[in-house]
Amino acid sequence: MDEVRSNNNVVYRCHYHVVWCPKYRRKVIDGTVDERLKEIIREVCAERNAPIEAIETMPDHVQLLVVVDPQYGIHRLVKQIKGRSSRLLRQEFLHLKSRMPTLWTNSYFVATTGGATSEVVKRYVENQRNV
Repeated sequence: MDEVRSNNNVVYRCHYHVVWCPKYRRKVIDGTVDERLKEIIREVCAERNAPIEAIETMPDHVQLLVVVDPQYGIHRLVKQIKGRSSRLLRQEFLHLKSRMPTLWTNSYFVATTGGATSEVVKRYVENQRNV
């Protein structure tokens, strides 16, 4: 969980809690959209060697706890996840395309988990539906 990772130049332990919302905070993340979104997020994170510690969706937002190489950057990972998921989900689910000009807002929340242990944040994300 809190293992130290490294690349050629950096040894790091960078856990990020990321939250983002659909445009207009519309409640569109459910059922098959929810399943496909999680699949896309897992694919992008696997390609970028960014292990997912926890992921949960609600109808109007996504929460992700992920480990990211600081040289790659959390901003690049989020941009890639949001870009690919918007494109693919709007192609596969036409109601998303006709209902919204874009799937995601331009903004997102990100925090390192340095103030709380990764376990605490992971439990928070995993129990999001129970709150």
